[in-house]
Amino acid sequence: MIKIGLQEVEENILQACKKVGRSRDEITLVAVSKTQTPATILEGYEAGIRDFGENRVQEFIEKVDLLPEDIHWHMIGHLQRNKVKPMVGKVKLIHSVDSLRLAETIESEYAKKGLIANILLEVNVSGEESKFGLKINETLPLIKKISNFNHIRVKGLMTMAPFTENAESNREFFIALKKLSVDIARENLDNITMRVLSMGMTNDYPVAVEEGATLLRVGTGIFGAR
Repeated sequence: MIKIGLQEVEENILQACKKVGRSRDEITLVAVSKTQTPATILEGYEAGIRDFGENRVQEFIEKVDLLPEDIHWHMIGHLQRNKVKPMVGKVKLIHSVDSLRLAETIESEYAKKGLIANILLEVNVSGEESKFGLKINETLPLIKKISNFNHIRVKGLMTMAPFTENAESNREFFIALKKLSVDIARENLDNITMRVLSMGMTNDYPVAVEEGATLLRVGTGIFGAR
């Protein structure tokens, strides 16, 4: 089941890359493994997946020691400040930083261990009230503050586009995030790069690839409906 889903997703990514002249190597596929059992995640691992995304810290902590050490874990869900400490040193990338207070907590907890946190800033490009994330005009001011931190490296931006049956309707949001990343990159700030654009999920990832996504978060497309 997972092999079939993964093959279909990979074929769609390749087709989208060909359409716009991109290399498949530019894109990381993160299998969204929230609510999946360790056995199911291991099945994905055996199918070749190495990047997995979790939404809840507690669920992630319960899984991490049961699975292969070479898995790259991504924290993709909304992160509360009191949940930062348990995941220090265990995640490759935190996708969902959306406030100075959260960034300060990450800085503090990683400093205690002498480690560097790689993060993305979550931007609510669509303006949906139900979604977390910074407004577009709030993003650069926050990045300028974070650039002074010693234990955080901003690697790029993330957004959650609206859930829709019509993937084309989300193209404008992916274009906007890409533009924002280019504008921020021009600032040449310390500790800030804009190499990662985490955008595109099961319902719209081919469009995200066409508009510059470097990281896709796909759950249902790989694992099937929950």
